[in-house]
Amino acid sequence: MKIKLVKNIMAPLVVACALLPMVAKTASMEGTHGGRLEGTWDMQITLTDCVGHTIRSFPSLIEFAAGGTVVESNAGTPQALKTPGEGVWSHATDHNYAFRFKFFTFNTSNVFTGWTIIAGETTVDRTGNANSGTATVKVYDPNGNLLVTLCAETAGTRFEL
Repeated sequence: MKIKLVKNIMAPLVVACALLPMVAKTASMEGTHGGRLEGTWDMQITLTDCVGHTIRSFPSLIEFAAGGTVVESNAGTPQALKTPGEGVWSHATDHNYAFRFKFFTFNTSNVFTGWTIIAGETTVDRTGNANSGTATVKVYDPNGNLLVTLCAETAGTRFEL
């Protein structure tokens, strides 16, 4: 009876120990390379009027954190006039991801002037070190009225040590 009990306990334990290295390797690869989005990205944003005319281009730093959250900061608007962008991201297909974030804006007198919501998609290359995509930029006034819709093209590289 004891031998049967030991066998029943040991068999699953041996299988679990054999699978552990494979599971650990897969988990450690996620969020780093091979087309994964998770991490911090040094981005270049090109803002357009959605018909091809460039408005301006500026750098941005975007962190896609584990669990699907986004934190963004950019040089397109002085930081004294906006909050950091905060939002969410999710895996779409293969190396493609969707994201959406929002930041609040203020004038030089520190009066709330509204918010901006950026929603887009990006594709991470097979090396896991570059991405590119497009986004829609919607600017709202303090009452929630849509003021303008713009478009953006994004290109970035992984920010690493």
